[in-house]
Amino acid sequence: MPQHDDLAPFHILLGDGGVLTDPGMTDRYTRDHRDLMQGSTPAVLRPRSVEEVQGLVRLARAGGFGLVPQGGNTSYVGGATPEPGRRQLIVSLERMTRIRAVDPLNFTLACDAGIILADAQRAAEAEGLFLPLSLGAEGSCRLGGNLGTNAGGLQVLRYGMARDLVLGLEVVLPDGALFSDMRTLRKNNIGYDLKQLYIGAEGTLGIITGVVLKLWPAQAQRATAWIELAAGAPIPEMAATVRRETSDLVSTFELISASSLDLVAAMQGAGTGLKAGPGGAVLLELTASSSRIDLDAVLMGCLEDLMERSWVTDAVLAQSEAQRRAMWAVRETIPEGEKHAGGSVKHDIAVPISNITAFLERGAALLAEHLPEVRLSVYGHVGDGNLHYNLVVPQGRDRLDFTRAIEADFAHRLYAAAIELGGSFSAEYGIGRFKRDLLVRYADPARLALMETVKRSLDPDGIMNAGAML
Repeated sequence: MPQHDDLAPFHILLGDGGVLTDPGMTDRYTRDHRDLMQGSTPAVLRPRSVEEVQGLVRLARAGGFGLVPQGGNTSYVGGATPEPGRRQLIVSLERMTRIRAVDPLNFTLACDAGIILADAQRAAEAEGLFLPLSLGAEGSCRLGGNLGTNAGGLQVLRYGMARDLVLGLEVVLPDGALFSDMRTLRKNNIGYDLKQLYIGAEGTLGIITGVVLKLWPAQAQRATAWIELAAGAPIPEMAATVRRETSDLVSTFELISASSLDLVAAMQGAGTGLKAGPGGAVLLELTASSSRIDLDAVLMGCLEDLMERSWVTDAVLAQSEAQRRAMWAVRETIPEGEKHAGGSVKHDIAVPISNITAFLERGAALLAEHLPEVRLSVYGHVGDGNLHYNLVVPQGRDRLDFTRAIEADFAHRLYAAAIELGGSFSAEYGIGRFKRDLLVRYADPARLALMETVKRSLDPDGIMNAGAML
């Protein structure tokens, strides 16, 4: 641990409340979201401006400290948790939450990177606009973390990942210099698109301090259905049919397995009021900014088509906003249901949409062969090829021991199946500290070499989030 004098320059720079050192105050910053890792830090730094971020970076470099940028600390892969022994200071932008500008005619929002995602959504809504980035943790995650991990979420099918929503970016570099590209332009071909280097880089190349996001017209109406799937329902064909038959008005197409639904019901101590068919269930939602479109009629016609093809056994249409919210509450409570059951080992799988059925079949065969006693919880954004393929910790087993056992063997079988089908072991969670060995194991050597070259070039002293990703 550093001496008190080592932190004195940071106290002078950041003022009252800008430096936290008391373990009682820093503990929530040093423990990862899933309680898999307890990190340590000499201090948590809480700047209030871009200039203060620049200053603290220069001080850290001069003092031999590492820096770990942290948003809402909701990472599933330990991407924002400082490692013991690395002498890393946490940089939290939680005091940098300013909305800088909302342009209703240009459909853009400029803001500090420390703003909570839900607050950014509300700022857009206040101007009759819509920010489509939506996550289960949107009430606590922060935009800097969303961009650092290239967050996905519930509406990637229609609007893309976080990087697809970014027009401009502001980043403090490892030497304290400022890269400011906060333009609101949609066409701007002036060389390398440098901002994309920092999106998905997990804070290893710099600290994102500001962003310009694309917005859309506010959603005037929604049509939502809970769909019970028939046995063997071809999910890829269903997703493609729904997109075609609704003129691509689909914002979400979420698969929910019967076992995941049961976990929610068990946690609540009663039925959810919703059922899964033999093939599971899909939560489907259409949205439109125009009230001239009869969205309910479009959805009904689409569902009739699916039933005629014998892909759907039954469907429930939300008749009110309360019913819609109840459907979404079931989907968003699945992680909590897994935790209530004893926890789970999470696999964030991506495969081409056309190969989802093949992956589910291979995964089921692997589980039957190697872990027939383990309960499965499968759900996710199958409209964009992302499956959360989670193994529930058996009763009586220690969660951490079970996690280590799965990650040492079965997880690699699962990842191999995904990769053989053109997929990935990390769809939207990122690499962090928990998956860096997987990156070495599965990444193309040329790709990994390029990543290391970029890291060495931009952060030669290795002060930015050392231990994450690389």
